Amino acid sequence: MNILIHPTYFPNIAHFVAMSKTSEVCFEMDDNFLKQTYRNRCYIYGANGKLALNIPVIHSQKNRQKYKDVKIFNEVNWQDNHWKSLLSAYRTSPFFEYYEDDLKPLFTQKTAYILDYNLKCFEVICDCLQLDLNISKTETFVKTPENTRDFRFLVHAKKEIPQQFDNYTQVFIEKHGFLSNLSILDLIFNEGPNALNYLESQTIKST
Repeated sequence: MNILIHPTYFPNIAHFVAMSKTSEVCFEMDDNFLKQTYRNRCYIYGANGKLALNIPVIHSQKNRQKYKDVKIFNEVNWQDNHWKSLLSAYRTSPFFEYYEDDLKPLFTQKTAYILDYNLKCFEVICDCLQLDLNISKTETFVKTPENTRDFRFLVHAKKEIPQQFDNYTQVFIEKHGFLSNLSILDLIFNEGPNALNYLESQTIKST
């Protein structure tokens, strides 16, 4: 089964559940950039509960701007702030040190475009998960694709369909309870090599 999906910033678990059940993933590359989506944000589990990490971007004065043309606003030190947030949230998790060296370069090397940066993050996470996928990329935008499952709806952060996945142990679960569908980072830091088995055992709600 082929799937069509958006590249997002450290995709949430729903994205990877969808991708773990197929070997053919097509990334949407020709859509317009919209605010309040997972294109430039992810959610982790901080000491005070759900915490958003947002990548600042440079918005065009035009009404519409292609996702692939959106630049990151690197004049602020957002990478250092995100890394410090991850350290604070997960340094006591079982597998943070196991993946730390793979992930840290993503927070020290600057990238001009948000889409390029998200694809870099995706490659590193796939290596961490040992998830081998055949990746293709769209060349034109198609509203209703044929012969593929369309998971582009998962990009919405504000009007997303609630996903309830099986519990796994989280660092602050005793303080705030289980938080479902956070960034894939939460899963790999807490579950390590078992993360892929977890993803393959879950199902996604589409309505």
